[in-house]
Amino acid sequence: MASHKSAWKRHLQSEKRRERNRNVKSALKTQIKKAREEIASGKVSPVAGEVKTAVAAIAKAKSGGALHWRTAARRMSRLMKQAAKGGNGKAEAATTTKPTRARAPKAPKKA
Repeated sequence: MASHKSAWKRHLQSEKRRERNRNVKSALKTQIKKAREEIASGKVSPVAGEVKTAVAAIAKAKSGGALHWRTAARRMSRLMKQAAKGGNGKAEAATTTKPTRARAPKAPKKA
């Protein structure tokens, strides 16, 4: 446990932040789930409805510090990609990836 007053205060602050972030992430998961259901139903536009609100919620979670910026970007990108393709986002995404190319070997270091 904390051995001095400032450490105890930091502990209390981290508890508050943890609880707030848990609530934000939980609400975000629900919003993304609604958006994916809307995409699966076929009546979706990437710039309207549940998809738009889910992307806004991801951006807000990022700005609030609940999500890392790269995680937020990845989630928004995947959601928008699914919305653009319609309901078949996962099945088509696996088959349309670019092949990776081999890298050239590095030159030896000069001493």
